[in-house]
Amino acid sequence: MDDGDHGAAGSTLPEADASLKANAIGFLDALVIGLNSTSPAYSLAAVLGPIVALVGVYAPGVMLASFVPMLLIAAAFYYLNKVDQDCGTTFSWVTRAMGPWAGWLGGWAITMTGVLVIGSLADVAVHFGLLAAGLDGLAANQLVRQGLSVLVILAMTAVCVIGTEMSARLQDVLILAQVFFLLAFAVVAIYRVYAGTSTLGGIPPSLSWLNPFGAGGAALTGGLLLGVFIYWGWESAVNLTEEVEDSATAPGKAGIWSTIVLLVTYLSVGYAVVAYAGTQFLAENAGEEEAVFAVLAHEVMGGWDWMVLLAVCTSALASTQTTIIPASRTALSMARRHALPPHLAHIHPRFRTPDVSTWWVAAIAIAWYLAVNQISENALLDSLTALSLLIAFYYALTGVACAVYYRRHLLENAHNFLLIGLGPLVGAGLLTWLLVESVGDMSNPANSAGGISWFGLGPPLVIGIGIAVVGFLLMCFWRIRDGRFWQERPGVVDPALVRGRKS
Repeated sequence: MDDGDHGAAGSTLPEADASLKANAIGFLDALVIGLNSTSPAYSLAAVLGPIVALVGVYAPGVMLASFVPMLLIAAAFYYLNKVDQDCGTTFSWVTRAMGPWAGWLGGWAITMTGVLVIGSLADVAVHFGLLAAGLDGLAANQLVRQGLSVLVILAMTAVCVIGTEMSARLQDVLILAQVFFLLAFAVVAIYRVYAGTSTLGGIPPSLSWLNPFGAGGAALTGGLLLGVFIYWGWESAVNLTEEVEDSATAPGKAGIWSTIVLLVTYLSVGYAVVAYAGTQFLAENAGEEEAVFAVLAHEVMGGWDWMVLLAVCTSALASTQTTIIPASRTALSMARRHALPPHLAHIHPRFRTPDVSTWWVAAIAIAWYLAVNQISENALLDSLTALSLLIAFYYALTGVACAVYYRRHLLENAHNFLLIGLGPLVGAGLLTWLLVESVGDMSNPANSAGGISWFGLGPPLVIGIGIAVVGFLLMCFWRIRDGRFWQERPGVVDPALVRGRKS
């Protein structure tokens, strides 16, 4: 779309018929996949305790504040997808707006987030599934958990390869189960607070809890560093843009609505948990995921606690599958633009899914999961913490790319200036600030899981730097090996597309 060069960019496809299955799913399916990619139940279990430890009863307010940059970046995804329906999303858009070097690094960041987190999500699904079934002994057995986690990854990968429609159907079932269990938990918890039967010293909910500044600026910064990333993953809906009906607008809308539905879910459950448990219990157990949705589930639901455990299980199971989507489709997009080896662009002739890139993502994710577990359990947690660096980087890059790509149209009207220019730039600025804060926090080994040091730094920062270095070296190697992708030049959005697709 570089002033008429869109056809040239599109012509880099290795085969004319190497396309994903168009119109495979609709808007609601994309919305469900975007929701499940964030793993809402597991995200709450993992993050709510630490947020409460920092800001107390103002945890709902921090989750509300964390929503702001996500919504602004979701708007950037919407407007960029309107003019470039490419499953590589950030990779493609940043390349068109800012050039191939920045685009390649954005694509690398997206792909590596999947590699880092898929194994952990499968592990959580297995762990909470075994707990829900009453098999606590097996849940504590590392060998059993790791073996079952690998099987889960392979099974979810097979579902992704067999077809987007099958993936969507499975996601529909998993999100319904997850939302039902979470709402049941929230309703019972709030009821017991007002009935005076809370077993953990509950406190009545208050609208003042929505004030993100209630605990002070320093606490807000730490809370935002945690809160922003519970929304991560909604863009999986946009990675399916080539397979969604009405691809110019539906995927972007699904991404925006995903963040809104997540906000409502997080605030509802956040209010219920804080009201029922109070801040002391949550703060004391901030580092224990089960303390929020296993111990607390038993306190609230009694013998029905398996419902909440199953919610976390289905949440992680769904996210295991949906997290494969952006990584594999970004690799596909990069390969067909000659930014990665061409065999990664292979499309399964029957299922019309990116089978080679999907299996490669799964294989590398399994290898990473098993390798870091051999180091220590803390190493797996540290690799997840390093995710924040990659996520903030490619989200911020996308926000900047939106304003840059539309730069000739930002002053045409207030709508363009505010929603396409200023909004995404503000979102990118907030995420850049959080990225800098994260680097500062991670440089201190005391802030890592276990408080250990790698090369004088916190392990998460070392992992993040290592991924960046490996990506840069791989990019330089492929630039020497095949320079065709680097011949692309940045440009601006085609004016005809802007006029033809007004909101």
